[in-house]
Amino acid sequence: MQAITDAISKINDAIGSVVWGVPALVLLIGTGILMTVATRFFQFTRFGHMWKNTIGAIFRQKSIRKSKDKKSISQFQALCTALSATIGTGNIAGVAYAITEGGPGAVFWMWIAAVVGMMTNYSENVLGIFFRRRNEKGEWSGGAMYYLRDGVGRMKYGKIAGRVLAVLFSIFAVLASFGIGNMGQVVSISDSIKTATNTSDSKIVPIAVGATVTVLAILVIIGGLRRIAETNERIVPFMAIFYIIGSLVIICMHIGQIGPAFASIFKGAFNLRSAAGGITGAIIAKAMTWGFKRGVFSNEAGLGSSVMVHSASNVKEPVVQGMWGIFEVFADTIVVCTCTALVILTSGVVDLETGASLSGVEELGLATEAFTKNFGTFGGIFIAVAVSLFAFTTILGWSFYGTKAWEYLFGTRSTIVYKVAFIVVIMVGCTVNASLAINLSDTFNGLMAIPNLIGVVCLSGLVVRITKNYSVRKIKKTKPDEIPMYSALPEVQKEQEARDD
Repeated sequence: MQAITDAISKINDAIGSVVWGVPALVLLIGTGILMTVATRFFQFTRFGHMWKNTIGAIFRQKSIRKSKDKKSISQFQALCTALSATIGTGNIAGVAYAITEGGPGAVFWMWIAAVVGMMTNYSENVLGIFFRRRNEKGEWSGGAMYYLRDGVGRMKYGKIAGRVLAVLFSIFAVLASFGIGNMGQVVSISDSIKTATNTSDSKIVPIAVGATVTVLAILVIIGGLRRIAETNERIVPFMAIFYIIGSLVIICMHIGQIGPAFASIFKGAFNLRSAAGGITGAIIAKAMTWGFKRGVFSNEAGLGSSVMVHSASNVKEPVVQGMWGIFEVFADTIVVCTCTALVILTSGVVDLETGASLSGVEELGLATEAFTKNFGTFGGIFIAVAVSLFAFTTILGWSFYGTKAWEYLFGTRSTIVYKVAFIVVIMVGCTVNASLAINLSDTFNGLMAIPNLIGVVCLSGLVVRITKNYSVRKIKKTKPDEIPMYSALPEVQKEQEARDD
């Protein structure tokens, strides 16, 4: 078994080094910068409008909380389901891994990835809504595969390229769902429980975790998107607030270390060490690479994954769902990931110069150590509960992503095959090595991102036109009678125009 694991690891490392090479990172961050500039820094200039019409409108507009259309979910449920897939082990174990591998400076590059990623996510969601359609069951189906096929496919010489990219994205999404959305999460639950209960050598815990998660997942997944959305709507806000409060308590306990923590982040980002330490481009590149990788692993901006659930929303305006995408990245990385980073950096469990663990533990164990150091035994339990909730909801969210990608490849009626396979992998995933599961997830993430980002870049002009159309009607209100750009499909455009919101 070890020989097989080692072989898989070597193959994955070879592919991952290419997937996450300089060209891929340039495409990832470059797309975010392109969309930021093209939309005139929408995430900054329209931040107030975004807040007012997303989270700020939850209690003012019932349609945001609950959908009248039984074949769709509400905007808030779409956000919670998207966050369920993004707020996961990447926010805890992933951040710890980034710090130990790339140094404290990796946190800064996570922030950069998030800031520009907001507009990548925004663009993905705008395109997702614009190109979505109803499937055989009357449910919304949208995602990168549709704007690649129908968007890029409509461009000159793009017909074949669009279809090929759509198929590649769907294949990579299915594979990624078994990695980032399944094995990586189950093994994290198992490891967190073993750490909290001091049973690191136990073979029973992984099996028990696998069996429990499998049963719970079956009960939710079998109910389809609406049950997944309703479950996440109840769990995600609670788990996020629960974790943020716990983190803030620890940060306040070490308030005197906040300054040094931030200093280590900015120094590490540009390797601003003492003269004796020198300035090495390789070290800066390492911090950037790990910051970007863990940032994408956490908020998934650029992957095109969350587009699939955002496209199932009852929203009418593509730009509105795009703004939910901005908030999604903000909440995931700027808020939750920063909380984890500051807990680790202020608790004295790592070297602030290099990010190296002082005790030798890494990944989830490092985060657990930081909480245990401050909360005692309760700290381990706290992390175990947080990771379990984060990971379980991530599994639910990614089960939907994989289902929609499978639906595109093989049709709506065949999705039961995927769901059965997904459930089986949950049980198997509990025995997989945590590092291997995370590394496999990184590779699949990168493979997903490439065709998706090509699509976003090719359709960037369309995103700008849709944004301007919304702006003159809803923000500037200089042309309130301008024909709305709801959909690329005439039948969907008519359906949305006929809606009485």
